[in-house]
Amino acid sequence: MSRPAGLLQIGHIRRAHGLSGQVNVELGTDRPERVVPGARWWARNGWLTVATASRHQDRWLVTFDELGERAAAQRYTNIPVYAEPIEDPDELWVHELIGAEVVDTDGTARGRCVAVVANPAADLLELDSGALVPVVFVVDHGDGRIVIDPPDGLFDDHDPAAGTE
Repeated sequence: MSRPAGLLQIGHIRRAHGLSGQVNVELGTDRPERVVPGARWWARNGWLTVATASRHQDRWLVTFDELGERAAAQRYTNIPVYAEPIEDPDELWVHELIGAEVVDTDGTARGRCVAVVANPAADLLELDSGALVPVVFVVDHGDGRIVIDPPDGLFDDHDPAAGTE
C-alpha cells in the first residue's frame, strides 16, 4: 500500500527501545496532538496507532498498538513517519505557504513564496524575487494567498519598479 496523498512528514523512527516494541522517535513537530494515545501515523506501508508516548531526552519513546515486540519495532528503524495535517486556521503551515501569492495590505503583488527559511527571531518567507519577509508581518493567509503588512523599506532592494533586484 502506498502512502496516502496529503500527509506531512512529522519525524523519524530511529530505533527500537527495550523489548516490548517501544521505539525511539525524533519528531519535527511541537504539536501535542501528534503523541496522544490514538494518534495515527503512517510508516512504511501502513498506519500505526500511538498507544503511549513519553519524552526521553530530546526524543520520544513511543509504543504503537500494532508493534508488540522488539522484532516488530526493529523493522521500523530509520523510517520516516507521516500524519494528516492538523486543521488550525490560526497557524502558518509551511505546506500552505510554499507557492502562495504574497500581497501587501494595499493589494500590491510581492511575488510567490518559494521557501520558508528558519531564523532565530522569526521564520522568513523567501519570495521568488529573493526578498525575505519575516512571518510576523503576515496578517492573513488562505486559499493560496498570503497578505502581509510590511514596514516601509522592506522591499527597497527588491522593487522591480525601481529597476533594482
